[in-house]
Amino acid sequence: MDYEHKAKAVGDCMLSYKRDDSGWKVCKKSNDVAVSWRPSSEFPGNVYKGEGIVIGSPDKVWECLKPVPNGLRVKWDNNVKRFELLEQITEDISVCRTVTPSAAMGIIAPRDFVDVFLVKQYEDGSISSNATNVTHPGCPPQSGYVRGFNHACGCICVPVSGEPNKTQVFSFFQTDLGGLLPRSVVDSFFPSSMAEFYSNLAKAVRSLKDL
Repeated sequence: MDYEHKAKAVGDCMLSYKRDDSGWKVCKKSNDVAVSWRPSSEFPGNVYKGEGIVIGSPDKVWECLKPVPNGLRVKWDNNVKRFELLEQITEDISVCRTVTPSAAMGIIAPRDFVDVFLVKQYEDGSISSNATNVTHPGCPPQSGYVRGFNHACGCICVPVSGEPNKTQVFSFFQTDLGGLLPRSVVDSFFPSSMAEFYSNLAKAVRSLKDL
């Protein structure tokens, strides 16, 4: 499988989602975050967009988000139980397995996902983590987990002009959870889960000592 090609394509896709404001419908909003959705063009489900300001420098926020084994994300993100490196392709591209716990009061069983990840930095100081599903010979489906499939997804940390201690965070999720879940369960899970993601990210950033 051409992991580099898939990684670069998903990086372009994330940028297009960020730039394209058309068709998004807000489904959850608080003081800190707005979550919206639109039909996915990649699978028969929705793509969800989160947008919020996190108090903390881009460096601190990225430290909490970056997709690395033994990173901080498994400590604060309730939807990431384990994160395992399967293969390092280049300095910025890797293939990883993410394990998620059961959710929605046990209706959603534990899942695992195998994705290619691209870390990309931009001239304006933004940095992003971009991912999409792949197969890898070192990680066939495993008993005890439903294999889910992430379509183009990720997070983008954008500096806020004139506010060095604030970061604009965009997040995109479009996940085929696999299994035979009722659509209503999936549609109610993602908006609340993404709002919780921002709340927990903000707490994690606050708890970091100055970098």
